[in-house]
Amino acid sequence: MTQDEQVELMVDYIMKHCLWQFHSRNWDREKQNAGILGKTRQLLCDESVELGTPADRCYWVDAVVLADAYRTRFAWLQAMSHEAITTLMTALHQRLDYLTITGSLNAELTDKRY
Repeated sequence: MTQDEQVELMVDYIMKHCLWQFHSRNWDREKQNAGILGKTRQLLCDESVELGTPADRCYWVDAVVLADAYRTRFAWLQAMSHEAITTLMTALHQRLDYLTITGSLNAELTDKRY
């Protein structure tokens, strides 16, 4: 399976099961994507996760659920090195940012009055 196929499976899971992707402003989506996917990567790579702020703890909760779902659904993650997981999560982050922010046709994301 190619990395692009893996990324699309991971995106598909987020699109179908994760409500956090629907924040109404682009800067909210940027922060949450970075926070949740960054902490998910740390969990998948068995790294310690920073929980110093309320936002960190909020992102961590979603990351725990996402990492558990990915481990359960995608057996190929278990065979990957931490470096490969990092590369995959970077690609996932870029794809999700495109789909939910830069490629989105939702005009509310950039409406200054919203």
